[in-house]
Amino acid sequence: MTTIRHNGVRRQRTADRRKKGSESDAHDFTAVVSGIRGEVRFKAPLRDFTSFRIGGPADVLVVPADVDDLCSLVRQARTAKVPIFVLGGTNLLVRDRGIRGVVVSLSKLSAIQDEPHGVVYAEGGIGMPTLMRHAISRSLAGLEWAAGIPGTVAGCVVMNAGTRLGEMRDAVKAVRMVDPLGHIVDCPASAIQFSYRRARLPRGIVVGVWLQLKSASRERIQTVVKEYLRYRKDTQPLTLPNAGCVFKNPEHEVSGRLIEAAGLKGARIGDAQVSEKHANFIVNLGRARASDVIALIKKVGRTVEEQAGITLELELKIVGQP
Repeated sequence: MTTIRHNGVRRQRTADRRKKGSESDAHDFTAVVSGIRGEVRFKAPLRDFTSFRIGGPADVLVVPADVDDLCSLVRQARTAKVPIFVLGGTNLLVRDRGIRGVVVSLSKLSAIQDEPHGVVYAEGGIGMPTLMRHAISRSLAGLEWAAGIPGTVAGCVVMNAGTRLGEMRDAVKAVRMVDPLGHIVDCPASAIQFSYRRARLPRGIVVGVWLQLKSASRERIQTVVKEYLRYRKDTQPLTLPNAGCVFKNPEHEVSGRLIEAAGLKGARIGDAQVSEKHANFIVNLGRARASDVIALIKKVGRTVEEQAGITLELELKIVGQP
């Protein structure tokens, strides 16, 4: 441990170094966001942007005005060697110390465009409920599986989000991305390897997707959606902040059943609790911290492995400063 001299010289030098580093960081971030037309917030608490209502601050949160604005941000961040993280799906836990660098919200990328033959182009920041309502209003089927999923289009592509009714890859025709150089590139579905809750995409940021939907009776689509929303309401803790299913289902098994069989329904650490309604959900009872959730995840995984001999794999994505 460094000794602090009584005359304060060593303390002052340390403070000067910290101040210099802080000023350098601020200068770097200022250069990164220079000319950005969208919203820019420094030290923004990310709990306000996650379905868990948990998460420490971002050094800088940027909401680009459009895709061109995002391209500029990516180029400037590359030049300054500042990392970028994109908020998207709801299946996300941000650690308590937050995320270093630039965090991007695509919420202003919200255009929907109808194309011939049942194709719909949706920008990445659109919420799936909004997109699904648009499809229903056009009597287009193919997104009923997304009923009740609150995530964004981009997040659902990256995670290959899905339910027992289907998944994102069933409808994807092509994906538009901003690559690490800040260029717009289009990637056909045939070039993307989709698997269970994962899509192997080129490096970059998903900013839009072309979806191939099918004409169908509006009444029939609405009936399927209503029935599935009712099922979700009856079986999932929709009234409490959560991030969806925590664990992937093992082959020939169901994680929720394994967790319930281990006697963990209602298990709690701090304000993080294994849902009493669905054991594969962890809910925030009000003031849960990411550390509480992570400790509870470890407890659940350890207990299930001890009792059932099965190692559960996370579906939840944990990000941020350890």
